[in-house]
Amino acid sequence: MSSVHIKCNCNVCQAKTTNLTERELIDGCIRGDRKCQKALFERYGGVMLTVCRRYTRHHMEAEDILQDSWVKVFKNINRFKFEGSFEGWIRRIVVNTALKNYQKSSFQKEQIGLESYQEGTMEPVAFSKLQEEELMDMIATLPDGYRLVFNLYVIEGFSHKEIAEQLGIQESTSRSQLVKARRMLQEIIAKRNKISA
Repeated sequence: MSSVHIKCNCNVCQAKTTNLTERELIDGCIRGDRKCQKALFERYGGVMLTVCRRYTRHHMEAEDILQDSWVKVFKNINRFKFEGSFEGWIRRIVVNTALKNYQKSSFQKEQIGLESYQEGTMEPVAFSKLQEEELMDMIATLPDGYRLVFNLYVIEGFSHKEIAEQLGIQESTSRSQLVKARRMLQEIIAKRNKISA
């Protein structure tokens, strides 16, 4: 006699998982409860897709990284110690997965490091006038090396030492790529402002 699994999508079952605390969802995921996994994905999936998009050129590539990341999250969820932010723990897995994907790609050769390059001061740019999606689209146009360093330093808060370790580059390379990324973004914004003026 074979068992049949019936998936229930009624409002009562939906409410049961959406009203669970983060800890209850995590415990359910550790037990392998698919409804808890789905609810956890629905809670954090959109935010993590945004993180993935910052490290890729194409939406489909971001979705692939997101999927790989969630496999790792569910495989290792029992290692989460409830000592920090769960969202931060997921974000770290997503960023590391994106970095590993980058390291496997052929774009890695695009890195241009100037070991003796000195980081100079730059004039601030009014990023506050830009919509978040506009800025993300502009960041996506940067060469991969620049984009990775910019995201890790500016958005994720990594130090140049941490970036160098993650990407297998020198700290000075990280610094120079950040300077170049900022300059390219300033040029893109300046062109955009001239067009709209």
